[in-house]
Amino acid sequence: MKATITLIELKGPFKFFLLSRLALKIVRQLKVTDCKAFKNTGVWTKHYTMTLWNNEEELKDFAFSGAHLEVMKSSKKIAKEIRTITIDAEELPSWNEAKELLTQGKVIKFK
Repeated sequence: MKATITLIELKGPFKFFLLSRLALKIVRQLKVTDCKAFKNTGVWTKHYTMTLWNNEEELKDFAFSGAHLEVMKSSKKIAKEIRTITIDAEELPSWNEAKELLTQGKVIKFK
């Protein structure tokens, strides 16, 4: 199975309201997939998500379609930085482990 861990660092605390509205659309999309597990956490300007998938194809089908794709296209409006990593896993890691794994992840920075 595949687990994807993501950090979105917002441009400022007031971007949280837009993030919340966009995240609601993504969660609705997520609920109609074969996602095995989902967790999220965050405060102030740093917000994390984790999802667990049967395989990489299901993960990519979700990531590159629907609300998730639309939000990715507009992420530079709210994000200063996005970090993501996909790992082989049978279950989602702890938050401490996930945050450590993100130090090795792909980084996208916005101005």
